[in-house]
Amino acid sequence: MAAPAVPAETISKEEQIAKIHLFAGLRAEAIRLVAQVAVEEQHSQGTVIFKHGDVGEKLYVIVEGRVRITREVQGMGEEALAVVGPGEVFGEMALLDDSVRSADARVHERCRLLAIHRDAFEDLLFVHKDLAYEVLWNIVRMLTKRLRETNEKFAMLSFAAKF
Repeated sequence: MAAPAVPAETISKEEQIAKIHLFAGLRAEAIRLVAQVAVEEQHSQGTVIFKHGDVGEKLYVIVEGRVRITREVQGMGEEALAVVGPGEVFGEMALLDDSVRSADARVHERCRLLAIHRDAFEDLLFVHKDLAYEVLWNIVRMLTKRLRETNEKFAMLSFAAKF
């Protein structure tokens, strides 16, 4: 018989971060360092976490709940780009460049998040170069996966448009 699920609130930040693809394969010490800069946030359904055009200052890790990533399409309304859930990351582009947010993020189901502020993360990576190398390669892999998924969506849309 399977062990009962452990409520997320009883799992340490380190354990939660270790489950995230972005931090997969990091040593325990590296996970501990990332956990030290992560701040827990709780949001109710419908809360806007950020909007397209906002300054991006944080990356978010979903511990519980779901967040809808959308973009307003002129003449069509809101277009859902993704619905992300526990163990997934969003807002990571804010840690990579100084550009504004490229989409909106709204709480789809009440959620608990771990937020990592860009300044704290940059300081951490500057001091711990080995951690920077590992995390940045994980970011490259994650973004490559998302780009491949986007390419597949465009290919499907292109095919569907022929009919």
